[in-house]
Amino acid sequence: MTAPPLAGIDHVLIAVDDLDRARMGWTRLGFTLTPRGRHLQQGTGNYCVMFERDYIELLGVVDSAQGTGGLDAFLRQGEGLRGVAFATRAGESIADALRRRGLHPTPPRDLSRQLELPEGTVLPRFRLVSLPPEETPALSAFVCQHLTPELVRQQRWLSHANAVTGVAGVAVMVAATEPLREAYERLFGAAVTMTDAVLTVHLGGHRLVFATPDDLSALYPEADFAPDRRLPAMAALSLVSRDLGRTADHLTQWQVAYEQAADGTLLVPPEEASGALLVIARG
Repeated sequence: MTAPPLAGIDHVLIAVDDLDRARMGWTRLGFTLTPRGRHLQQGTGNYCVMFERDYIELLGVVDSAQGTGGLDAFLRQGEGLRGVAFATRAGESIADALRRRGLHPTPPRDLSRQLELPEGTVLPRFRLVSLPPEETPALSAFVCQHLTPELVRQQRWLSHANAVTGVAGVAVMVAATEPLREAYERLFGAAVTMTDAVLTVHLGGHRLVFATPDDLSALYPEADFAPDRRLPAMAALSLVSRDLGRTADHLTQWQVAYEQAADGTLLVPPEEASGALLVIARG
């Protein structure tokens, strides 16, 4: 089988109840945020935390009458990690490349968002392809191709006071991992490994980790995972820092709660980060 057409994680989505409150919270965490964006084809808006190769999207409802893509239903269960957008190395032919792997992608659809900059309003554009839920089980995911990358990845947004430089991956809590294996091997091939019932996808420097609640607690013993949480659920967002000491200093200065593991990894609890557990390791 040919190499997987997906190049890694393009961005991770976090659903938030209040975009302005989320902006203030993530600024306190030490991140530089883009100006507020507004999706033109639906009633959602965002702030983004941009890195050199990936980013975090804080996504909220701004006008439910225009459609929310299910975001309002998700938020009724609380804020938190909502999904993953994969980057593509196949460009315009991504849907064809996925079909050649026996998958069933939707036709590409275009999405634009209005971004108000000090120098004027711009319209970043994207092309999205989705797969049916059974082809990315336990994970809400789609493929995102940037048509105007220069508008969203600007140098002024890439430097963060907390020294974080990018996304390392996500961890998903599931009832069992073996039922997921065939679907992810079809999508990613040899990039999928199974170790002690933990399923890991190694993708372009990013990792997708699927684990049961017990296994996830063993991976992150300092974290407190809600035992009654509905599964599957995206449980943790892993980030990399070029200077963990600087990251810890920033969190301490701004009185952000965190735990430090024996290897120096920092864990910021969900209540500090819009419902997402942040796992920050040395890059």
